[in-house]
Amino acid sequence: MKKSQKQLISLKINGQEYELAIHPNRTLLEVLREDLTLTGTKEGCDDGVCGTCTVLLNGAPIRSCLYLAIEAQGKEVTTIEGLAEGERLHPIQQAFIEHGAIQCGYCSPGMILTAKALLDKNPTPTEQDIKLAIAGNFCRCTGYNKIVTAIKAGCQSAEGGQ
Repeated sequence: MKKSQKQLISLKINGQEYELAIHPNRTLLEVLREDLTLTGTKEGCDDGVCGTCTVLLNGAPIRSCLYLAIEAQGKEVTTIEGLAEGERLHPIQQAFIEHGAIQCGYCSPGMILTAKALLDKNPTPTEQDIKLAIAGNFCRCTGYNKIVTAIKAGCQSAEGGQ
């Protein structure tokens, strides 16, 4: 079987432009972790079910394990590394820490980015809105109550100004 030729692509990730030569069948998750060493995006099920690999694409949460890197050209990708401003955490990140919503931390990047997308669209979500938004993100440690509490607190922090 003939191996595919690499293609030169340009990606904008966390506000920074990258040019890479990749095989066209590589996922965004693979490129983020292996080529750009942005390892905050985790690999979980590799089937798009668990939400661990969630990143934002033009502000919307997507499963990077199912999305080809080549398709991200011309779009803005945000990973967990792109939320903080220098040493200052995003209010949602800070709320996750303060409310004990991070235990093993494996699901946290996907949960936090999903929460950010929700709060960008709906700055005052109900508890039901929050639960619906994170329904596709699995957590085996917290039981979700602390995550929901953290997202509620994160939206209040964001309202107060970051």
